[in-house]
Amino acid sequence: MEQFFSYIIGLGAAVMMPILFTVLGLFMGIRFGKAMKSGLLVGVGFVGLSVITGLLTSTLTVPLKNIAEIYGLRLGIFDMGWPAAASVAYNTSIGAFVIPVCLLVNIVMLATKTTRTINIDLWNYWHFAFIGAVVYYATGNLGWGFFSAVVCCALTLIMADMTSKPLQKYYEGLDGISIPQPFCQGFVPFAVIIDKILDRIPGFKHLNVDAEGLKKKFGILGEPLFLGVLVGCLIGILACKRVDEIPAHIPDILGLGIKMGAVMELIPRITSLFIEGLRPISDATKDLISKRFKDKAGLNIGMSPALVIGHPTTLVVSLLLIPVLLFLSVILPGNEFLPLASLAGIFYLFPVVLPITRGNVVKTFIVGLFALIVGLYFVTDLAPYFTKAAADVYGRTGDVAVQIPEGFQGGALDFASSIFSWIIFRVVYDLKMVGAVVLVLLVLFMAWRNRQKIKKESINN
Repeated sequence: MEQFFSYIIGLGAAVMMPILFTVLGLFMGIRFGKAMKSGLLVGVGFVGLSVITGLLTSTLTVPLKNIAEIYGLRLGIFDMGWPAAASVAYNTSIGAFVIPVCLLVNIVMLATKTTRTINIDLWNYWHFAFIGAVVYYATGNLGWGFFSAVVCCALTLIMADMTSKPLQKYYEGLDGISIPQPFCQGFVPFAVIIDKILDRIPGFKHLNVDAEGLKKKFGILGEPLFLGVLVGCLIGILACKRVDEIPAHIPDILGLGIKMGAVMELIPRITSLFIEGLRPISDATKDLISKRFKDKAGLNIGMSPALVIGHPTTLVVSLLLIPVLLFLSVILPGNEFLPLASLAGIFYLFPVVLPITRGNVVKTFIVGLFALIVGLYFVTDLAPYFTKAAADVYGRTGDVAVQIPEGFQGGALDFASSIFSWIIFRVVYDLKMVGAVVLVLLVLFMAWRNRQKIKKESINN
C-alpha cells in the first residue's frame, strides 16, 4: 500500500490530475473525449504553472543570493522551498497513507453533512501530510502524526465550505468550486480581523484601490506586467556590488526585468486553462447533483488555488511584497529565516483573502504583510523539527530536494508559515492529551456549526 501511494504521488500533479479528471468526468457522465480533454487541459495548466514559477525561482535565485552576500544578509535557516516540504511530507509513513486516510475523513464528513466539499485536489494532500510528518518526528509517535494530519484535513474542509460562497461570488467561472488547501485557508482569520479593523479607521473604507483602478489611475505603470519589469530591474541593480558595475550589467538587469514581467503576464493566461478544463466537469457535477440528490444546497468540488492565482490584485500585491519581505526578514528581531526559494509561493497566500478584502490592493497588501511577518516567526519556530524530518528523509532516500547545507537549519514559507500548521503543532507537541482534547472539541464545534448552516441553506433553497 505504501509503495502504491508513493508511486501515485511520484507521478506528479501534471500526470496525476489529468488521469483523475478523466475518470471523474466519465463518472459524471461526460463523453470520454470531452472528459480526457478536460483532464489534459488541467494537466497542461499544471505544467505551465510549474514552468512559470520555476522561471521565477531560477530568475531570482542568483540575484537575491548576490544581494544577501553584498549586504551581509546571512540568517541561520536555509529556505528549502515547497518541493522540500512536499518531499518530507510524502516520504514518510504518514505521507504514504495520507490520501486514503483523508479521503475517508472527507467521505465521513460528507455522509454526516458536516461538509459539502469533495476534495479532489489530491496533490495538495501533502499539506496534511506535512504537519503530520513534523509532529511525528518531533514527538516520535506515529499516532500523533496521523491525528494532526486528520485534524488539519477536517478543519480545512470546514473552512473551504465557509469561504466557498464569497469565493464563487468574487471570481468568475467558479460556481460549485471551493479551495480546501490549508495554506490558503490559514490566512482567512488574518484577513477577516484586519479587514474589520481597517474599516473602522476613518476614511479607510473609502480607499478602494483595486488592480483595475491602478490601471486606470496610473496607466501602464499600474499594469502587473510593467510592475514586474520594474521590480525585476530594481533587484538586478541591487545585485550589483558597486554603482560603476551597473552599466556593464545592463543586459542582465533588463533580462531580469523582462523575465519578471513575463511571469506576471503569463500566470493569468495559464490559470485560464484550469478554468477551461474544469468547466465541463463542474457543469456535469451540478447537473448530477440536481437530478439525483435532494440536498439542494449542493456539493462543491475542492480544487487547487492555482485556479485563481492569476488575479491582477494577487499578482500586484505578491510582487510588491517580495522586496518588502526580504527587507523585513533581515531587520526583524528573532527571525532566522530569509525567504528565497519560497517566494514563488507568495501567490498562494491570496486566493481566499481577495473575496474578504474585495480585491482592495491596499487592504490585501496589509493582510499579506502582517501574515508573512507572523509566518517568518512560525517558520523560525518550526525549523528544528523540519530539519530533523528532512535529515531523516534525505538519509533514507537521498533526495537532494531535502538536503540542507551544512551549518544551516531548514525551513519553508509554504505551509510552515500557516497558522494551521503552527497551532496544530504547538497544541499537540506541548499539551499532548490536553491539546488533543482541545482540538477535537474545536473540530466538533466547527463541524456542528457547518452542519447547521448546510441544513439551513438546503431548506431555504
